[in-house]
Formats: sequence, structure tokens, C-alpha cells
Amino acid sequence: MITDTEIKVTGFQILAKKMGNVDAERFIALIQREPFDYTKWHQNIDDDLTIEELSFKAMKLRKSQQKVPVDS
Repeated sequence: MITDTEIKVTGFQILAKKMGNVDAERFIALIQREPFDYTKWHQNIDDDLTIEELSFKAMKLRKSQQKVPVDS
């Protein structure tokens, strides 16, 4: 069994390799900023999507879940 630190380092390395350092850091910042249930999220992923398609799908979902401001 590997340590939590090793998991974090390996995870970041995988993200950075696939997305680049800047986008990997942005991804982590986004995840930390809002409540997130990884298990629920992962169940809804389409494995055949490219990273770009998955990102677009996530942005579309996020936009649909944003609250509409109420005029005062």
C-alpha cells in the first residue's frame, strides 16, 4: 500500500503529463474550490470521451447548475 503523499504526487504527475502543469494545477484548484463527490462524478464519466470532450461536458453541466441571480 502506498502513502497518501505518493498518491498525490503520482496523481499530479499523471494530470500534468496529460494536461500540462498549468491546466493540472487549474484542475486541482477547481476541485478544491467546490464540494465534490468523486465517486458520483466518476460513475457519470463516459470513458470513450477525449479530455476536451469531457471538459466541455463538465463545463456545460457546471453552467447548468449555477444559480440564476435574482433581481432586487
